[in-house]
Amino acid sequence: MTIAQSLWAFTFAAAVLAMTPGVDTALVLRTSVAGGVARAVLAALGVAAGCLVWGAVVAVGLGALLATSGLLFSAVKLAGAAYLVWMGTTLLFARRGGLQLEPGVATEDGEGWLAAFLRGFLTNVLNPKVGVFYLTFLPQFVPAGVDVAGFSFLLALIHVLLSFIWFALMIALALQVRAWLARPAVVRWLDRLTGLVFVGFGLRLAMSEPA
Repeated sequence: MTIAQSLWAFTFAAAVLAMTPGVDTALVLRTSVAGGVARAVLAALGVAAGCLVWGAVVAVGLGALLATSGLLFSAVKLAGAAYLVWMGTTLLFARRGGLQLEPGVATEDGEGWLAAFLRGFLTNVLNPKVGVFYLTFLPQFVPAGVDVAGFSFLLALIHVLLSFIWFALMIALALQVRAWLARPAVVRWLDRLTGLVFVGFGLRLAMSEPA
């Protein structure tokens, strides 16, 4: 496989993966409704930063340690699972009647821009399955004769870029229908749905094993 063929094949596979619904998708979509475009973009940037951290870890070879060390994997996965379950439970029991749509208004609970970024970052960086996924997925697209660490990180960058493009499309779509999404009944439904997604992924992560 040539470098060009590898890049094209990975780009296609990464685009499909980026559009696969998951906890990151739920987080960005809900943030776009509850906090507006700026906070949704920051949450998406947080997710991207988390992916880049895992991409760098795998590129320098530490991902192998994560995959083989049961203690390290368990410590990281339990922290991530607890964080996801906590966020999901908070949403499941939230009692909100609606959302303010004026630009510049903080989200519920007074969440600021840094908090939106950290929410996206922690959701991703506390999930060791992302690191294990990169460790098992990226090498399949590394052609012979290239610097493995550098090329692996390049592939991670491509995945992050495609994911951010997908998030941007979701944010733009949510903006068009935000008035409808901000209705009290829809807000409660979105909170419950997002909460269930977070709790479900948290429990799944807690029971997962290294690939």
